[in-house]
Amino acid sequence: MLLRRIASVPLLMVFLSGCVVGPDYVAPTAALPDKFSEGSSQPVGDVTDVAWWSAFNDPLLTGYVQQGMVQNLSVLQALERIVQAETNVISATAGAYPQVNLNGSDTVGASGGDGASAQSRKITNTFGGSVPVSWVLDLFGLYARSGEAALDQLDAAYASADVAKLTLISQLIDAYIAARLYQERLAIARSNLNSRRETLRLTQFQLDAGAASRLDVVQSEGLVNAQLSTIPQLEADYRKQVYALSTLMGLPAATLIDQMNKVKPIPVAKARLASGVPADLIRNRPDIRGAERNLAAATANIGVAEAQLYPSISLGGTIKASVSGSSLGNAGMSSWSFGPTLNLPIFDGGALRANVTSSESQAREAYLAWKQTVLNAVQEVESALAQVTRDGRTVASLRATVASYRDALSLSTSSYKDGAISLLDVLDAQRAVSDAEANLANAIAQQASDFVALNVAIGGGYAAQ
Repeated sequence: MLLRRIASVPLLMVFLSGCVVGPDYVAPTAALPDKFSEGSSQPVGDVTDVAWWSAFNDPLLTGYVQQGMVQNLSVLQALERIVQAETNVISATAGAYPQVNLNGSDTVGASGGDGASAQSRKITNTFGGSVPVSWVLDLFGLYARSGEAALDQLDAAYASADVAKLTLISQLIDAYIAARLYQERLAIARSNLNSRRETLRLTQFQLDAGAASRLDVVQSEGLVNAQLSTIPQLEADYRKQVYALSTLMGLPAATLIDQMNKVKPIPVAKARLASGVPADLIRNRPDIRGAERNLAAATANIGVAEAQLYPSISLGGTIKASVSGSSLGNAGMSSWSFGPTLNLPIFDGGALRANVTSSESQAREAYLAWKQTVLNAVQEVESALAQVTRDGRTVASLRATVASYRDALSLSTSSYKDGAISLLDVLDAQRAVSDAEANLANAIAQQASDFVALNVAIGGGYAAQ
């Protein structure tokens, strides 16, 4: 791709590269720490082609990512903007070439007095043509800098396409994780519903035996209905995520519903965490690369504005020929002209100088935008590291909590059957188990999402095949 882009640069730009005005571009640098605060000092190298989502060991998810990279509409739009940027390179440099046009005409006429017969009238048919030629001499690099800026914008368009791919990967996998989370939450809700129905049945039995009150039965019925009320919203949330998955893959909503209805657990990544070092971000993050290319284009545009301050010379000429045929004979005529034209800006009210000042300001703004992008990238990695390195402890604690509350529920149910405790103690134990299981499912999904966030933050995977 690089060779193709280099080949598209007009040879004239090379010839005139020694007489361009404006600053030559120098890549910016940023003072970055040697390592992230909670990361290692080991670089990760090029991670742009690493399919890190394979750590979830979920072939269905892997297939969705591959399909989305090909069909996602935002990615396809970004690819079309690359085509537009390629044509802009041609448009920006076309003025450096000689411009040749061809004009032609054919005119038929007649002459004669009002009383002249048709035989005595003079019929004339005139064929004419001209070839105007013009060539602007790019003495101060107007078109050279324009071509340079257009090429930089082309590189930025490629970077924008990579940003679109990275965004797709993040959104698609997060939607998949959320869909599996809601499936798990639905399974928990239905299990709790069965448990509460069993408690209601037991309470009704106790009432019939005179060991429970009507209040106990009503409380049990209320918890059954409360649990029933949570299921429709969970079902709707699950379907929303599946619909989002379909759209991200460029498919009509609900296309994947039957396939996703085959319940699978929340994805869990089986991989070692690797954040690399801050310097890796300059190479791997497409948004940083795009911001740097925008800075390069803004720097080249300073040269475009400065070139307009200087005189320009254009060479122009025209070759004309005409042939006239009539009833009296034929005649021909040709002519040509050629000469230079000097355009010297003398007074423009300060407009050209203002353009230079504006271009310089835009370049400074582009530099600040690049620096901000770098700092934001470092912050995203730091935040993702802070979260993902602690998720494991959260999940482990919640697993222990669920186990303890389940034991407590089992003991309280047995004690209630023996009449040792009240129904309220059983209901409290059920609520504790329900909340702990939901919190555990949320924590497992959060751990998976934080793994995604870390790999996206370091710029991984958008070039994976």
